[in-house]
Amino acid sequence: MITHRPYGSGHPYRHDLDQRVPSRPLVDEPFEVRVLADPDITDVQVEFRDDTLVLANQVHAAEVEQDVGPFPARRSAEGHLASAAEASRLDADARVWIATCSISTCSSYQISGERDGIRVETDWFEVDPVHWTPADVGSIAIEGPESRLDLQSIRWLLGSGGPIRVRFRLRLDPGQHIIGLGERYATVDHRGEVLDAVVFEQYKHQGRRTYLPVPMAVVVGGDHWGFHVDTTRRTWFDLGASEPDWIIVEAEVDPDRPVLRVRLWSAMPNEIVLDFLAATGRPPLPPSWIFEPWMSSNEWNTQARVEAEVDRSLAEQVPVGVVVIEAWSDESTFVAWRDATYEIHPDGRPHRLADFTFPEHGAWPDPRAMVERLHKQGVRVLLWQIPLVPTDRGDSGQIAADVHALQAQGLCVRDVDGSPHRNRGWWFPGALIPDFTNPQARQWWRDRRRYLVDEIGIDGFKTDGGEHPWGHDLVYADGTTGAESNNRFPVLFAQAFHELFTEAGRDAVTFSRAGFTGSAAFPCHWAGDDDSTWDGLRAAIRAGLSAGVAGIYFWTWDLAGFSGPIPDAELYLRAAALSAFCPIMQYHAEFNHHQMPNGDRTPWNIAERTADASVLTVYRRFAELRQCLVPYLAAQAERSISSGRPLMRPLCFDYPDDAEIWSAPLQFQLGDDLIVVPVTEAGHTQVNVYLPEGQWIDCYSGLRLDGPVRHIRKVPIDEIAVYCRAPAFSSGPLANVFDARPRIALSSPAI
Repeated sequence: MITHRPYGSGHPYRHDLDQRVPSRPLVDEPFEVRVLADPDITDVQVEFRDDTLVLANQVHAAEVEQDVGPFPARRSAEGHLASAAEASRLDADARVWIATCSISTCSSYQISGERDGIRVETDWFEVDPVHWTPADVGSIAIEGPESRLDLQSIRWLLGSGGPIRVRFRLRLDPGQHIIGLGERYATVDHRGEVLDAVVFEQYKHQGRRTYLPVPMAVVVGGDHWGFHVDTTRRTWFDLGASEPDWIIVEAEVDPDRPVLRVRLWSAMPNEIVLDFLAATGRPPLPPSWIFEPWMSSNEWNTQARVEAEVDRSLAEQVPVGVVVIEAWSDESTFVAWRDATYEIHPDGRPHRLADFTFPEHGAWPDPRAMVERLHKQGVRVLLWQIPLVPTDRGDSGQIAADVHALQAQGLCVRDVDGSPHRNRGWWFPGALIPDFTNPQARQWWRDRRRYLVDEIGIDGFKTDGGEHPWGHDLVYADGTTGAESNNRFPVLFAQAFHELFTEAGRDAVTFSRAGFTGSAAFPCHWAGDDDSTWDGLRAAIRAGLSAGVAGIYFWTWDLAGFSGPIPDAELYLRAAALSAFCPIMQYHAEFNHHQMPNGDRTPWNIAERTADASVLTVYRRFAELRQCLVPYLAAQAERSISSGRPLMRPLCFDYPDDAEIWSAPLQFQLGDDLIVVPVTEAGHTQVNVYLPEGQWIDCYSGLRLDGPVRHIRKVPIDEIAVYCRAPAFSSGPLANVFDARPRIALSSPAI
């Protein structure tokens, strides 16, 4: 068998081993025709219509270049997503053949090989070469001042069907800093970076890839300005890397309507954010309980375990306001509780609570009673969700009926041939993807979950995933393609749940990993998956500061990481201190197959695993402090929405002309009145602090400092360097917050 797919699987960061590279070759430039062939096929050749024969060379798969992008690649570590996706479709015995070709006109080619003396041939494949041209074949619609746009730099990537990309430059002044572009883990100031904007699940070690890109940035320094490339298609940004004085923007366009809208602003950073959110969706004010401490673990998969963990937290006097239950469902419908029995609805119509019977000795004997009990304890409940309908759960049961209903009613994303699209990723491979551009599909999705909100009484959903649609060839119900709507998908996914909350009259939230432009309107969000490392801690701070620029105000990370070996006591407590001053404070742990000792990130488990009793004592201190900060955070959340200043933000929002703040990129403001300087390195017991103009008070010691000033502060393990604007320290919601937290005498140091 010979396999060749000119456009591959649509993976945004990897050329597949049987695709054309690039998929749209440049005129007179070499390109590769990659072929997968069974081991017994030899003499693979590529034949063009003009009878030119090109001999393909067999190579080992490990030698094939895997990065893809319009600018020189900046590599980041591959996680198991790429390797699992490759392993799921590549026969270990298959051979990779590559033909290096060059072409200047539209043509087609056929691939053949020899098996037992007989030629084996593929179909003919069309190839449409493209070239860059300054010709006026499309338009850039500018909203705002055009002075930074270099009109002479505009180039269009043109094929026989019209332009497919546009490239242009924006002037960048000396000393300016670039923040934003969605949730970014590698840097806070992106000047000198090469980034793109495509929704992608990089499992751990995200580097320059992200679940939540937004093609919008604020440029700080001198004449402050900003830009937004108003498209849902993929974009790329060379941020002064190739040409120090220019931002090079490249964007995909619709060949049938090659118009790219670009917003430009010349304004203060917060004014830019306000205007951006006015155009793309402002955050609503979430309920104040989101600011209380959260708890979660993937292994809490029974009612007894969830109740026991919450009871333990309260017994240990560790405040908790939210519990996220991930492993609650049957892992098929993601609607029915595990072990529940019910009558199958062949047409896929929704169930109500009365339709279910919960066995007394099952995993969840009485979910409604559990939620009522947790609510009486002051704890809200979120349930985990994923936007997929699995197709590998058998040919019977409710999931089989749901698969049939989704296809029969035309409610799923489709391939170009009209067949239901099957998930190409490693997670739930082959699953159907509901089409959230279709109002009927959103209604179907909401109705099936309505009983959880109306009758069980849950307070929101952890809307995981959202990165599953790959490839330009997907077809959505609203007439758009994958090129236009794959990035929209996680926004529409979260929106469907918020529509349910509105219909139910509930002040509930989603807790999303993926997103794009517009996600700000559907809080809350978290930074995705990472190991328990200091690198992960630093990456999380950068992610939170970058995300806030796009209005992702109600954000958090998995405190001290959720995967791999548990954090040591020092990392855990430094992460707890940091998280107490993030918009949301939560810990979470990855599924560990119920092996012992368990991998929970609860403070009591970390204390037991590290044999350091002070972990629980100090964590309790930070959780209590966090509880005291709730009134401040609730008030500041309202101010953030009205002012355009993110709740967790770089200091440049309040001090845009102070060049010194860039020497301390990991310190940040929390609201208008607090500057936080976390410990971000192992073994460090002091931090270098920079305080801008104003009078500041060390929240623990009471030391008063007049800024601008540099300061070295010792940081015991039960403290964090945090400074309060002087007037707020003694009045308003911060008054007496820190005075009420006496120093702890530690019997055994954590470091």
